[in-house]
Amino acid sequence: MTDENVRIEHEVQMKSFDIESAIESILFVSGEPVTLSRIAAVLGIGEFEAEAAVNRMRDKYSFGHRGIRLVKMEGAVQLCSSPEYADLIRTTLETRKPPQLSQPALEVLAVIAYFQPVTKAYIEQIRGVDSVYTVGLLMDRGLIQPSGRLNAPGRPVLYRTTNAFLRTFGLESLRDLPELPLIENASDESEGIQNAIMELRERENSALMQPQDTVT
Repeated sequence: MTDENVRIEHEVQMKSFDIESAIESILFVSGEPVTLSRIAAVLGIGEFEAEAAVNRMRDKYSFGHRGIRLVKMEGAVQLCSSPEYADLIRTTLETRKPPQLSQPALEVLAVIAYFQPVTKAYIEQIRGVDSVYTVGLLMDRGLIQPSGRLNAPGRPVLYRTTNAFLRTFGLESLRDLPELPLIENASDESEGIQNAIMELRERENSALMQPQDTVT
């Protein structure tokens, strides 16, 4: 049997049950982001069909005032709790609110988000201060990760954002970041980053329900 015949057979089999229910089960059990390509392959359907089903599910969860939401991020999807019930969940599980990022942490994160992959030297060049400690904190939070090494003397580590960054700031992809103004000189670059930081802070406050603690 050819691969095409197998795909057609799977498509026929999928008609016997709800694709959306199957996706919901996969995401529920996974607990982690699952790529659309993986979902499509497992269900034996096209990736376009899988994405269409995911979009329908996301709308149902959002407009149906459900306790869960479907989040899309860079070609992957994940089930998570609705933010309005965050306090109830934390009380039930006896967990603390996630700490809010400090201004230095947001500055470093903004530089990485907009210019990734970047080295610590590049971050420090823009900020004008040592950023080793802050980069380490962002790594601990899972918001950034190593992304290879720069082909230069010393081969410094490159950093990029993660899916956790997208989820934290309510972004589906890096394309959803607010646009930076046209940069012609260093002052324009600094102003653009500051504007981006303000936008990220608003998104963080919304996604994290304005947590009280601060990470420096």
